[in-house]
Amino acid sequence: MATKKEKKENKTKIVLIEDDAFLAGMYVTKLNLEGYEVHLALDGEKGLKLVKEELPNIILLDVILPKMSGFDVLKNLKAEAKTKDIPVVLLTNLGQRDDVKKGLDLGAVDYLIKAHFMPSEVVEKIKKIVKKG
Repeated sequence: MATKKEKKENKTKIVLIEDDAFLAGMYVTKLNLEGYEVHLALDGEKGLKLVKEELPNIILLDVILPKMSGFDVLKNLKAEAKTKDIPVVLLTNLGQRDDVKKGLDLGAVDYLIKAHFMPSEVVEKIKKIVKKG
């Protein structure tokens, strides 16, 4: 029988960087219900710091954030050895082709437009990405 600590260590760890408190709460609740360990940051600077502390299995990253944009957070993550291999999914309302291309060129594994995806669909994407890794 696994102890509580062992169980926690076996959970897939997600860092969610999202400045919309309502949306963030909705995603945290949904992901917790799915059995994920979720850590939340409400701005880019805190998000970058949180990723370095937690070293999650996957990162959900908004693009438009206070203090540091999601694109800048992504650049920083991909430039550091200990965070460069963590899959990053951009979760945003910026749906312009240029923004999508920029996000993917910077190293994101996927680019989801919030208005087009329900939280349950985002969970399915996470499951597929984490299985590959």
